[in-house]
Amino acid sequence: MGPQADGDERLRLAVPGVGDVFDALGDATRRELLHSIAHRPDATASRLADGLPITRQAVTKHLKALHEAGLVEPRREGRETLYTLTPAPLVDAMAWMGEVGAAWDQRLARLVERARG
Repeated sequence: MGPQADGDERLRLAVPGVGDVFDALGDATRRELLHSIAHRPDATASRLADGLPITRQAVTKHLKALHEAGLVEPRREGRETLYTLTPAPLVDAMAWMGEVGAAWDQRLARLVERARG
């Protein structure tokens, strides 16, 4: 890992848990599951698996990864486990992206000023 990668890792980990959110969102199936849960609160793994080209067991593994990142919260109700979206980690990730974006905007503005001389 070169110096640039070390710097990227420090930025990514500046806010606790943000790295876990980005890791979880790096998978298209997990993003699709989050979208489904946002539109169908209290969905079960079986309901979420409907229409996906993967098994219920694979959905359960993805839901576990989303839970470990803090993005969903499972709740047992009888024999079923219901999943609800937990937005706080997404808010933290968006705030981090906003801060990084603002820093880049400032850098680009300084570069433009220098180029204009």
